[in-house]
Amino acid sequence: MLRIATWTLSNLCHGMPPPTFDEVKPALEIHLNSSDEEVLRYVCCAIAFLCDGSEDGIQSVIEAGFVPKLVKILRHPSKYVLGPVLHTIGTIVTGNNHQSQSVIDANLIPPLVNLAQNAEFEIKKEAVCAISNATVGGSPNQIKYLVEQGCIKPLCDLLVCSDVKIISACLEGLEKILNVGEAEQNIGEVNNYCQLIEGAEGLEKIENLQKHESEEIYDKALKILETYWDVEEDDEETQQPPR
Repeated sequence: MLRIATWTLSNLCHGMPPPTFDEVKPALEIHLNSSDEEVLRYVCCAIAFLCDGSEDGIQSVIEAGFVPKLVKILRHPSKYVLGPVLHTIGTIVTGNNHQSQSVIDANLIPPLVNLAQNAEFEIKKEAVCAISNATVGGSPNQIKYLVEQGCIKPLCDLLVCSDVKIISACLEGLEKILNVGEAEQNIGEVNNYCQLIEGAEGLEKIENLQKHESEEIYDKALKILETYWDVEEDDEETQQPPR
């Protein structure tokens, strides 16, 4: 019965128009404390639907105290649960800087980075997307914190995956990080984040993406190389492949 109720709740939150947060908050609170995998899966989906594209929805979720509960669910052993909760977190961190700060204050980033580094591939992808969202929407101080927690390595690692969407997200995250590093450096000094990306074997991977069949990936990789490493397009070696 609880599974059916949570599934129904998820569908309601996905409807147009969705219910107001206050209308579904009591049910969300109940199901977030469940130990049932299917219930947790559907309640996370419901929260993600309420937050999607809505800063007001994200703020309501934060004010309700749901973020610490989501952090707790990140320790769940089942990928059946981890996938939806990571997607939910990835949606929440697309909010404004203050909302992203609330996520950081809930100590969400360390377990997120841990999953991006050590989980199985499908979970890694969701975790990396959440990290990328956090970098793209984060302030310079928030991005520096993400780097301190080790987010560069997983972003570089997935540059070799076959999923164009994931590669694009990784490049966007790395570009935002490099932009912050550029602003932090003194005149004549080296961008420290360039060095960290090189140490994570990211530079070589970005260079190889100039040969990627996706025009979007090719363009993003070349832009990063030209901006932060002064690498120019090589007509013979790195020429864009035919479309």
